[in-house]
Amino acid sequence: MYARPKKGKSSGSAPRARYAYGTARVHAMKVKLFPKETYAKLLVMALPEITRFIEESEYKAEVDELARTYSGIDLVEFATHLNLARTFTKIMEMTMGEPHDLIVEYLRRWDIWNIKTILRGKTYGASDEEIVRILVPSGELSREYLQTLVRKPSVEEVIAALKGTVYYDVIKDIGYTESSMKVEDELDKFYYARMVDLVSRIGGSSLYLTVIKMEIDVANLKTLFRLKNADISGSRVLEYVIPGGLYLSDKEIERMADAPFDEFVALLSKYQYWSAISDIVTERMGSLSKIELRLNKYLNEHVWKISTFNPLTVLPMLGYMLSKDTEVDNIQAIVRGKEAGLSQEIIKDHLLL
Repeated sequence: MYARPKKGKSSGSAPRARYAYGTARVHAMKVKLFPKETYAKLLVMALPEITRFIEESEYKAEVDELARTYSGIDLVEFATHLNLARTFTKIMEMTMGEPHDLIVEYLRRWDIWNIKTILRGKTYGASDEEIVRILVPSGELSREYLQTLVRKPSVEEVIAALKGTVYYDVIKDIGYTESSMKVEDELDKFYYARMVDLVSRIGGSSLYLTVIKMEIDVANLKTLFRLKNADISGSRVLEYVIPGGLYLSDKEIERMADAPFDEFVALLSKYQYWSAISDIVTERMGSLSKIELRLNKYLNEHVWKISTFNPLTVLPMLGYMLSKDTEVDNIQAIVRGKEAGLSQEIIKDHLLL
């Protein structure tokens, strides 16, 4: 059986008290997140010191559980991902009614993440252990089911094993080895189409719908920058665009893709996202990681801002999950950078602070 038990499931309308309870719980969890000052401390620590620091934090149970099997960066990565999965599952199981339904659908993004991770790992010859290390089993697909996928010897067998899930029909006829980007984009389109449909049908969720559509804009901007770097333009761009964004229409994205760099910047500067990246966009960019980090930060800050004024919605829970995910990403970026011998400044550039 691939699906995890949905202990908190309850359909139908939920009273505002359900949102109040969830908001109160995540507020208590939020205060345990690392403040920005913690990352400055971690940046000057050696890897063994970071491991000890993590063990004395909210990740203690996972570090202690895995320390007999793993050490160093492996221990930190496994422990933080396990904690992330458990945290998201806890939020899902403590909610009922509308907030539960919204959280369950939101967490499908981790199914998508895990499927992409497994397919990429198989394509590039990663070991089963390397793939398992970065899985986050917080969606519909359980840890046990994901591990059966990881043990499949080929991409084709992984896709075949997805039969019976909602994801199989999305990708079964594409052919990952010929068009990996197409497979991943179709999974993203599927995810956001489901999210927009569900949120649109739930009364009082207009703010959440705005957030989802803004997230689509951000995803499309990341894709647009990647495609421009690859000299892909014109109608081909629309093959990779997720429909249903807040501000950026398919037509406008196609215009941006076709435009010379100066005109592209002029078009992009009309939108609020430009303020987050205007100082780092140049005509010839190598890595796009800084742009993606800035866009993620802009989105996270927007979610927290509106959730503060709308506590009786799912947004505070969403905001917390984004922050928790960011914390794990930052911890892992630091330990990977340390292991690779990168300078503090370079590592810091890859943190979302």
